[in-house]
Amino acid sequence: MIKKAFSLFCALTLVLASFVSAPVAVKASAKDYSHLRGTEINVYNWGEYISDGSEGTMDVNKKFEEETGIKVNYTTYDTNENMYNKIKGGGANYDIVIPSDYMIQRMIEEGLLEKIDFSNVPNYSNIMDQYKNLPFDPTNEYSVPYNVGMVGLIYNTKLVEGTPASWGVMWDEKYSGQILMFNNPRDAFGITQCYLGIDLNTEDSDDWHKAYDKLKEQKPLVSSYVMDDVFNKMESGDAAMCAYYAGDYLSMKENNPDLGFVYPKEGTNIFVDSACIPVGCQNKEGAELYINFLLREDIALANAEYICYASPNKAVVNNEDYSLKDEKILYPDPEDMPKTQYFENLSPQTLMLMTSLWDNLKIEGNDDTSIYVGLSVFAAVSIGYFIFRTVRKKRRERMY
Repeated sequence: MIKKAFSLFCALTLVLASFVSAPVAVKASAKDYSHLRGTEINVYNWGEYISDGSEGTMDVNKKFEEETGIKVNYTTYDTNENMYNKIKGGGANYDIVIPSDYMIQRMIEEGLLEKIDFSNVPNYSNIMDQYKNLPFDPTNEYSVPYNVGMVGLIYNTKLVEGTPASWGVMWDEKYSGQILMFNNPRDAFGITQCYLGIDLNTEDSDDWHKAYDKLKEQKPLVSSYVMDDVFNKMESGDAAMCAYYAGDYLSMKENNPDLGFVYPKEGTNIFVDSACIPVGCQNKEGAELYINFLLREDIALANAEYICYASPNKAVVNNEDYSLKDEKILYPDPEDMPKTQYFENLSPQTLMLMTSLWDNLKIEGNDDTSIYVGLSVFAAVSIGYFIFRTVRKKRRERMY
């Protein structure tokens, strides 16, 4: 509905744009970028995180290519950690990545990001002041806000009794086998820390073990750990509830009107995803032109409508044609704003502990016995196979 209604708006916009002869993106800056025609940029972004032309919406990457002559090679990831591992491992070169705040801080501290030349990004003036000078990039040198969001509880009103008020419902045995949990450690631990009243950025190992024990307690009730696959599961009614990003709830509700949403009383994580340029990028000027393009009012509006996240762009928020400008899930009134906390980068020791605990949770399950049984079976099969090969070899030796 939101996307389909917006399709007509996009179509009319494109018709009007066809009467404008000069490329708008190039006119956004006094600089001449004609020398970049024929070059390429490699963009690495979250899944379903840009207006892509589906259902009649604007194809942002295609429009950038048409206006600038720069080819966009676009690939996606589903967690900050997967993106980080690929950049850190050096397996591929990207010109643009769009991580979340805490991961941006980590990448800055590890020297993985380039400083942005803001003379090439004049549309940065569209970013609201409240999303500048944030702890992950206090001097605004490495990142440009793209989307803003909070994590909430999405639930199926046909399967869940009443309106949940607490994260505790995700530990309710009544809904065993119908609960979906984040398939990334920071968000999964974050939900649990909120429920337990623990600081999301704690460096106390005891706090992390308490959260781990709570996640281990929840695991028998969890149907699956999800990221992008959450859409199909919630839209189809396969699950009763999940913790996920508020903007994605609005997309899911278009396909399943039985879904409800709430910010639990214990509070939640607020995040800012921002465009950054990794060290080793091959086309920095093209990357900066792309970032400037994303901040342009018509492009930012198309993305805000398609993705359904809150926009940090005042040209969007103040636009009368923006269909979500009064959506209280994205823009709560001050009196309804939940308690929130940003994730911050953790110390190497705490990151290692979190990763270790998460691996234990995902691999060992509820009872270590299953692992030992599995290893024993594997060992027995391996020994049996070794004996079989040895006997067979000896028989062949006898034959010859």
